[in-house]
Amino acid sequence: GTHRRDKIVVGSKWGYTYTADWRVDTAGEAHEVKEHTAENLARQYPQSADLLDPYLRLYQIHSATAQSGVLRDEDVAKELGELKAKRGVKIGLTLSGVEQADTLREAMTVTAPDGSKLFDCVQATWNVLEQSAGAALLDARASGMEVIVKEALANGRLSSRNPDDKVLPVMEALRALASDFGSPPGRFDSFVYKADSAAIAIAMMQGFQPMVLSGAATPHQVRSNAGALTLLKYLTNAGDAGQERVREILEMARQDPESYWAERAALEWN
Repeated sequence: GTHRRDKIVVGSKWGYTYTADWRVDTAGEAHEVKEHTAENLARQYPQSADLLDPYLRLYQIHSATAQSGVLRDEDVAKELGELKAKRGVKIGLTLSGVEQADTLREAMTVTAPDGSKLFDCVQATWNVLEQSAGAALLDARASGMEVIVKEALANGRLSSRNPDDKVLPVMEALRALASDFGSPPGRFDSFVYKADSAAIAIAMMQGFQPMVLSGAATPHQVRSNAGALTLLKYLTNAGDAGQERVREILEMARQDPESYWAERAALEWN
């Protein structure tokens, strides 16, 4: 059927070229190549538009970093500014790594050719283990940027599939939160809220008011992730009791960013 364009928002990214040809084992070769240049932007945007228009409403730099220099590239800023002005596309960036907060603060200073702020949206990693970008995300939200959270389940580390003993206390705390607040007093809810529901609900509670992405790959995972919406409502209605339990989890779960990202880098592709 026909869908109204203003009701559907599709986001895409540019800056990487996938080279692995769906192979998990690439014999040590890179599975993707990063190229944050105006030439690559000019090549990749039409490819995305051909596939996704008229619903392509958000176009993001994929994994912007200080090292790539993309935020200081005037040709890239000009190209993105023209897309924003002529195509009505919102411009965003995605972040990764220890320097997420610093990269975001730099991005907030970048302007389009007309002098307006270039970036409308940021997509960053935030979860109960890796909270270091939180203050910068609050500032971004206050400046008018939309916030998208990725990796709310820490690439599966906040799931029952993770055998790491260090994360078990966090998982137990998340399960307890889901169990204790999943059904309010006087109401029986047959849905079993799990740790993933709690982790996503906690991300949604943050002051930067994010849209939280789900990495669900099965119907069961979709239902479990979506349980965060109802659990969030129950936690909010619980007032101070819900807020205090969330604060306790955030305090006990927080990891050193360097350690977190080193562990993430060591994860195997599957």
